Order: sequence, then C-alpha cells, then structure tokens
Amino acid sequence: MMYVRFPLSLRNVEDLLHERGIAVSHETIRFWWNRFGPLFASEIRKRRVQQLRSYSNWRWHLDEIFVKINGVQHYLWRAVDHEGEVLESYVTKRRDRAAALKFLKITMKRYGQPAAIVTDKLRSYGTAMKVIGNAAKQETGRWKNNRAENSHLPFRRRERAMLRFRRLRSLQKFVSVHASILNLFNSERSLYSRTNFKLNRAAALAEWRGLCAE
Repeated sequence: MMYVRFPLSLRNVEDLLHERGIAVSHETIRFWWNRFGPLFASEIRKRRVQQLRSYSNWRWHLDEIFVKINGVQHYLWRAVDHEGEVLESYVTKRRDRAAALKFLKITMKRYGQPAAIVTDKLRSYGTAMKVIGNAAKQETGRWKNNRAENSHLPFRRRERAMLRFRRLRSLQKFVSVHASILNLFNSERSLYSRTNFKLNRAAALAEWRGLCAE
C-alpha cells in the first residue's frame, strides 16, 4: 500500500519498514507488489463497479497524457467519473481513432453507458463515438474537463518517484493498481468536515485490512 499509494520508491519503503523493525529488501517489496497488488486492485474494482453503475446522472471525463517508456512517447488514456473516481487506464503507442475506440469499448464493457462524456477536442474521440453510436453524449469545452486534468496529478507524482517506466506492460499494470488503491483512499478531504474525513479514512483502512486478511 505504501509503495502504490504514496510517491515512494521501493528503497524508500524498505527504509520505512526498517524503522518499524521489519527487515526486508527492496526486492522482497517488489515481489509483494507484483504478487498481491493486482489481486487487491481487482477486488477493490469489483466491489465498486455495481455501486458506480447506479448513478443516473453519471458523467465521464476522458483525457490522455504523454508518458515516455525508455525514451519513446506513449499515451495513457484515463477515464474519470464526475466524483473523481478513476474508472479505467489504458496505455497505447498511438493516439488515433483505433486507440480511442478500444479504450471506450473496454471502459463501457466494464461500467456500462454514462449519461454524458466530457472530452477535449481531440478528433479521435468524436470519430470513435460515431462508431459506437453515442456521439450525441459527447461534450467539449474549455474548463469542462478539469476533473480529468486534476486526476493526472497523483500519477505524475508517482512517475517522478519511479524515474519513469521501462516497459509498456509494467506501466499498464501499475496504473491499473494505482487507480484502484487511489480510489479506495481518496476521501476528498476538502469537501468534508474533519470528523467525516476521519470516518471515511477509517472505513477505507478497514476495507484494506479486510482485503489483506483474505
């Protein structure tokens, strides 16, 4: 959890555990991450899908960011709902209609249809939505997609801490796990009183401990 949730390297986590009296190497932490990270993320996502589908006014915000893998530019497509939940993350080598279409199909297969989809003015979104048949649901405009833009910040902090990525497969794996754990612990403290924030944080931690116990 510390490695994925916070902008820490494997050696940073090793030092923190050592301070708590737990002597493990950073390679052990890497093994834990590779073995259990996807399992926990999958279970978190499974528990939230049905809850997310129940919104009648569900709005998606789609955006793509540039990510370099071994010096080669790739594209990370991300879908965020109107409450800041990261729905899907998908890495591609190109930013064309085929990539946008596949990303939309993957997201809709898991979460269903939203009431509206907010995007930037990239033409790939419009052509892909015409193929799917939901072009009427697309919304574009200045400042409308700030929800997606702000959701990139936690990933960018992790990217800097990890000194970028070396393989497309490892990036895809990491962003999927990172999104699920971020959703679990993201309490949006600025929108709640201190009392409610503490309750939400305690509930998230209890759910995480339940996953670890299983």
